[in-house]
Amino acid sequence: MAQAVWGYDSDNGPERWHENYPLAKGDEQSPIEINSKDVQHDSSLASWHASYDPGAAKTILNNGRTCRVVFDDTFDRSVLRGGPLTDAYRLRQLHLHWGSSDDHGSEHVIDGVKYAAELHMVHWNPKHGNFAGALKQPDGVAVVGIFLKVGKTPKPEMKRILEEIENIKTKGKEAPFQHFDPSILFPKSRDYWTYHGSFTTPPCEECITWILLREPIEVSSDQMAKLRSLSKNDENEPVSPLVDNWRPPQPLKGRIVRASFK
Repeated sequence: MAQAVWGYDSDNGPERWHENYPLAKGDEQSPIEINSKDVQHDSSLASWHASYDPGAAKTILNNGRTCRVVFDDTFDRSVLRGGPLTDAYRLRQLHLHWGSSDDHGSEHVIDGVKYAAELHMVHWNPKHGNFAGALKQPDGVAVVGIFLKVGKTPKPEMKRILEEIENIKTKGKEAPFQHFDPSILFPKSRDYWTYHGSFTTPPCEECITWILLREPIEVSSDQMAKLRSLSKNDENEPVSPLVDNWRPPQPLKGRIVRASFK
């Protein structure tokens, strides 16, 4: 398996990542399955706050593995603070993981429940100098995870991202994506679970404070179908739908999941 070609197929998928990325077998890997009965309510967990500048949004791209929106993170323009965090973290990008049908696709699993998709908002701690430096520190990155569930009343929030899908149908395509406030993607409730874990894609660095929001946001079946219309191949190759780009839950290995709610 060549270094550059990890993916989600049987020959290069999550079961094999550790062959080239030994960290994938580490002790603090993500995602995990959260079982309510094992979660500890922590009354000292504060509420979290995001102040995002809509002008920081730059581009949307299809990298063959996900759909990603990239933000300007050269200064403290869009930041996340509070909750389990002791510093302010800068928003760098958001991306999604989804399934081949509406009944699975999320990476984290809650009491056996899988959602249709999971949105990750990736932030890094500027005290470590740059993003690469943050990846080497246990408090380097904070990711807000938001579940997407399929319902009758799709929320308009995802519309903007999905409208752009036409322009990034194939791998390597990028389109301008300006004036977007990602905080519209947050559910009403600020309740969250938190634990220390890793990126869910190689090299799977264990530098992430996860803030997983309890309340999912709703999308329509049509909206999910739109995500699945992306291709993981270049435009001169046959269309191969980009689906099931999720990593299965990893062993907890003694970690404690804390909840901000009872």
